[in-house]
Amino acid sequence: MRDRRFVAVHRGGPLDHESHAALARWAADCAERVLPLFARHCKDTRPAHAIAVLQAWAAGEAKTGLAMKASLAAHAAARSATDPAAVAAARAAGQAAGTAHCADHCMGSLLYALKAFAADGRRIEPEMKRQLGKLPAHLGDQVSSGLMARLGKLKLANPHAPDAETFRLQNRLRGGRVRRIFEAWQPTFTKPFRPAKAKWCGPMKSAIA
Repeated sequence: MRDRRFVAVHRGGPLDHESHAALARWAADCAERVLPLFARHCKDTRPAHAIAVLQAWAAGEAKTGLAMKASLAAHAAARSATDPAAVAAARAAGQAAGTAHCADHCMGSLLYALKAFAADGRRIEPEMKRQLGKLPAHLGDQVSSGLMARLGKLKLANPHAPDAETFRLQNRLRGGRVRRIFEAWQPTFTKPFRPAKAKWCGPMKSAIA
C-alpha cells in the first residue's frame, strides 16, 4: 500500500504538483550523484537518460509516460551490470525517473544511491545528511518518516556504514531527521549502538521497491 502523503492531487491525494516536481528534482540529484559509479563500469546511457527525462518532466517538458519508459530502461541497465555499485547507481536512476509517476519513488532514489556509495566503500552518513538537508522544509518530515520504514530492508555491501560512530553523531543531533532515520536502522545490526533516550521505532514493514 502506498503512502497517501505521496499521492498526487489529480489522483485524489494531497501532493500538489509543485511539491511533486520538487521531489522529482531532489530524486534526480540523488541519482546523479552516483551516476559516475555506473559510468565507470558501463557505457550504457540509459540511467543518465532516465535522470535527464525526469529533470525535463519536473520542468514541464516531458510526459509522465516517457519518464516511466526511461525508468524501466534504467532498471534494465542495472540488470545488465555486474559491479554492485554500478547496479545500485542504475537502480537509483530508475527509481528517480519513477518519481514522475509515483512520488514515493523519490525515496528509492536516495536509498539506492546510499547503497551505491556503500558498495564503493564510502561512508553514507554525509551523503544522507546532505540530501535530506536539500529537501524543502514542508516535505522533509514525510520523506524522513517514509525512509525510516524502508531503511531496515536495505542491504549494504559495506558493513561499516553506518557504524557506532554514526549513531553517536546522530544522538548529538537530537530532534534531527538524520538521527531518527539512523535509529530506525538499528535492527539490522547484531549489536547496535543504543543512543541515550532513543525511542524504539517499531518493526520494519516496508522494503524499497
